[in-house]
Amino acid sequence: MRDACLVLTEVEPFGLALFVAAAVVSLALLSNRISGRLRIPAPAMFMVAAAAASDLIPALQKVAIVTVQQIVTVALIVILFDGGMHIGARKLRVALGTVLSVGVLGTFLTTGAMALLAHALFGFSWPLALLLGTALAPTDPAVVFSVLGNQEITGRAGVIIEGESGANDPVGIALLVSLLTAASGSGWHQFGTALGDFVLQMLIGAALGLAGGQLLSLAMRRLQLPSEGLYPLRTLAIAIGLYGAATVAHGSGFLAVFVAGIMIGDIAAPFKREIERFHTSLASLAEIIAFVVLGLTVSLTDLVTTKAWLIGLILALLLAFVVRPLLVGPLLLATRLRAGERVFVLWAGLKGAVPILLGTYILAAGTTQDLLVYEIIFMVVAFSVIVQGGLVPTAARWCGVSMERVEPRPWSLGIRLRDQPEGARRYQVIADAPADGRSVRELHLGDDIWISLIVRDGRPVPVRADTALRAGDEVLVLTDPDSQTGIEQIFTSHTHEDRP
Repeated sequence: MRDACLVLTEVEPFGLALFVAAAVVSLALLSNRISGRLRIPAPAMFMVAAAAASDLIPALQKVAIVTVQQIVTVALIVILFDGGMHIGARKLRVALGTVLSVGVLGTFLTTGAMALLAHALFGFSWPLALLLGTALAPTDPAVVFSVLGNQEITGRAGVIIEGESGANDPVGIALLVSLLTAASGSGWHQFGTALGDFVLQMLIGAALGLAGGQLLSLAMRRLQLPSEGLYPLRTLAIAIGLYGAATVAHGSGFLAVFVAGIMIGDIAAPFKREIERFHTSLASLAEIIAFVVLGLTVSLTDLVTTKAWLIGLILALLLAFVVRPLLVGPLLLATRLRAGERVFVLWAGLKGAVPILLGTYILAAGTTQDLLVYEIIFMVVAFSVIVQGGLVPTAARWCGVSMERVEPRPWSLGIRLRDQPEGARRYQVIADAPADGRSVRELHLGDDIWISLIVRDGRPVPVRADTALRAGDEVLVLTDPDSQTGIEQIFTSHTHEDRP
């Protein structure tokens, strides 16, 4: 009887913990409606709420920094892999040069500028200022799209925003790790060693990402599993394993995961849509979890009673209105973007979970004034996601950036096929494309090409010879696989990327 009581004593706290966890997750899933009205990303609200809770409940402050780093690392693996799949090689190809220059060179320029400001204005030592600048350089597009809600940025601007953060997150993490390694080893005069270690991490991460993406593509297309529910789990397991393999090989695991996601973004594979939905949902939840655990590491009381809030606010303003426009802005001049789109890309470079994760690395390293630096990073991120993030929709309107409203479509109509339908292609009619405004008869598709389905505003449209297509229509085209030359251009030519 006594043993049974002991068992119940242990089970009840566990049940309470599960209830609290389930309640938090349920609240997180519902928070998007609130954040949509407030124009504040849901992860930011959870971060601030977690920081306030840690002040009210001191027991929450006992979460070890190492545990926080491990949780956020897993969350970033999921987020970056999903981000890579969302971009895909086809979309990235049109802006690859800009993404690399802004994501890599822009990260170095931002790091140097923020380090200089921290040293000159607030007297931080050069080593600590350089760490602070590195932590503040990466951006987070997931925060941007959390603000936009059911609106999606169209054209090259959206690709650049996503691609930049996907590139500069691994770059920032690898750079900070290299600097910390140099600081704990041969001293700060050995910057050559740090740079060499950084380059090695990038090369190994990119190589393993390409190889892993190819292997994952083959596995998704050719290795069948007994249940459709296992397909998303397989891609998740391989993505996590790829991060581990790259890390063990002294490469950037985050870059490897991001590159692998890009590699499979455009491939046709069994249950591809189910895989994408699974990873998108998981990435949204992972971001909220990351912000919650990061919020538990900060005390709002200490933040407002020290000079950290003022230093963080000044650095956030300088980063948004001086550093990024002057240093990252010129890197966008070579792209075929309108002036308004360039301004929007600069404004939408928001900070997210990665800077705070890098702050935990600094905190764990035990450097001088490490707690102050961590609180400053938290303040910069809070300003970025709340103030800048809240103004992203307004900035989009002022800059003339077009956004498409993506309405939820809870109902689907489809059939399951045993083999890949090579003769079926799905397109979306772009404004000013040859098909825009023309009837099916006027398209002159030929005898071996026909439109079998048209979806307009989420509703099926009867396909007749006099049915006129409109911009935004989704069409399913059936044809002989050998007769597809030029079909795509009928629906998708004259896209925004092709305009000067």
